[in-house]
Amino acid sequence: MTSPSGPGVTTRWNMPYTEEPRFIQMETVVICNAKCPFCPQHEVQRDPPRMPDWMWKKIIDETRGMGIVYRPFLINEPFVDKRMPEIMRYIRKDPTAKIEFNTNGSLLNDELDREILDLGIDVMRFSIDGFSQETYGPSRVGLDYEDVKRRTTRFLEIWKQGGYDKDCRTEVRMIDLPENRHEQEAYRAYWEPRCTEVLFTELYNWPWQGQTECVHKPCWKMTDSMYFYSDGKATLCCWDPTERGVIGDIKTHTVMEIWKSPQYDAVRTILNDGRRELLHLCSRCDAYKNHDFSAYEVNPPREPMTEPDGR
Repeated sequence: MTSPSGPGVTTRWNMPYTEEPRFIQMETVVICNAKCPFCPQHEVQRDPPRMPDWMWKKIIDETRGMGIVYRPFLINEPFVDKRMPEIMRYIRKDPTAKIEFNTNGSLLNDELDREILDLGIDVMRFSIDGFSQETYGPSRVGLDYEDVKRRTTRFLEIWKQGGYDKDCRTEVRMIDLPENRHEQEAYRAYWEPRCTEVLFTELYNWPWQGQTECVHKPCWKMTDSMYFYSDGKATLCCWDPTERGVIGDIKTHTVMEIWKSPQYDAVRTILNDGRRELLHLCSRCDAYKNHDFSAYEVNPPREPMTEPDGR
């Protein structure tokens, strides 16, 4: 049964917030080489646009031995950053660490494929939203479908033939849209024999993209993950391109000081109370609006919200 929501809701939750972060995303560069209409990446303006070396090394150094899954990207294409093999090499000094990528596949080549596979990728996700230029082109503006298909297919050939499939999982993903549903059967038939899994995903709404009401529910994004911009600021969520949810800064604090800060604890309490309206970023976000959080409901419920005069 879905938990009640809306003004006056008294439901409370106890979400499984972790003692240490399990996932860390780092925006090592701001740039993406595509102009997807559904993504606000083009709105991003940060200084510096390239995370300094000392900064990403500090984040990694402060979380060594914690079994962190590092995702060296945020609202950008990771392989725009030519330092990526160096960053991976630095992460790999920690035998407990894992590395995951989400990529559009357009910048891969044989040399880079082998280098990053040799360094060790745990998960490689390809975002390919079509099975023809006609359907792919409007959603991935600036990229050529046949080129992306060729580069992704070649990566998967090297991955499988080189035996990397024993330790690395690969996914090919399509956002489920009315415009591409007629191609999904052919899409699955082509990619399924070549990768670990084919997925069709929902197109989500970024916060502050036309939402007018608050969702009175908790959120998964802050239970076990941290997100760092190229300027060192930490935000609450990977869906925050314009820094509405900044919660700390790696230039002045350690990773764990941010994670365990009173400010972060206050955010967790607010989300456990389903009071997203108190958080600027979350007040216009409808993520997980249909998710059933009843497994995390706790008693007693909180006091009902009342008008200022006590009514």
